Amino acid sequence: MSIIDVSNLTKYYGKARGIVDVSFGVEEGEIFGFIGPNGAGKSTTIRLLLSLIHPTSGTARIFGKDVTTDGPEIRRDIGYLPSEVYYYEGMKVIDLLKYSASFYDHDCTRRMHALSEAMELEMNRRISDLSYGNKKKVGIVQGLLHSPKLLFLDEPTAGLDPLMQRRFFDLIREENARGVTVFFSSHILGEVQRLCDRVGIIREGRIVEISDIRTLQQSNYKKVNVSAEGLDPTAFDLPGVTNLQTEDGSVRFFFKGDINAVLQKLGGTRVTDVTIEEPTLEEIFMHYYE
Repeated sequence: MSIIDVSNLTKYYGKARGIVDVSFGVEEGEIFGFIGPNGAGKSTTIRLLLSLIHPTSGTARIFGKDVTTDGPEIRRDIGYLPSEVYYYEGMKVIDLLKYSASFYDHDCTRRMHALSEAMELEMNRRISDLSYGNKKKVGIVQGLLHSPKLLFLDEPTAGLDPLMQRRFFDLIREENARGVTVFFSSHILGEVQRLCDRVGIIREGRIVEISDIRTLQQSNYKKVNVSAEGLDPTAFDLPGVTNLQTEDGSVRFFFKGDINAVLQKLGGTRVTDVTIEEPTLEEIFMHYYE
């Protein structure tokens, strides 16, 4: 069952592009990665889904309800961690979290304390005394304390040290195991590769690819590196070859298609080294941007 359905969603800020004709779906119980560099439209998409801003055109539905007309009802079952967190500096952490919990119709006390312990959050400190990383921990607890059905994470690990990042990922996996759907937006490809089931790639406000992680890495492209004596790079001017680079008697490129077409070009050549491997998600991502 689809938790999120987006159809031709478009947002312009005056004449400036936000996102254009964005369409995708997120299934119940999956961790969906949403990747692109800063300015690609990731945060705009999330803000539209949360109905913090309204679209120029197109539609989006969450839990089968329109995000524009049913926003308040939808948000009761959503957790959100923005890329930047801002709080009342004079409040203590415990008071801020209690205030956040008061918006929900059930007691969040036990869960609030369990999450704070997991993230090693000192609840009696004032917000003004916290580092950026500790403020991000507050945001994590705040986003999860009401046991949401859907969790939006926008660049969630910024400011967290490596140990806390690992703990955060464990926490998200635990939430997902109990049925929480996760929308994970990031420009850090290793995080997406490590955590997500499927990924959408956004470029200059438009979706350029939606695929599961395994297919994106294994089915679409191979990374080929050939070193040979008297190598003629033009021999690899083949359909399916992209990002061709040459250096000191070697050639490397991405290839999509029947790999035998590449191997046939090596016949009669004295090959000193050849590797054919799966590209990393980051290399695939850069391929879409070059």
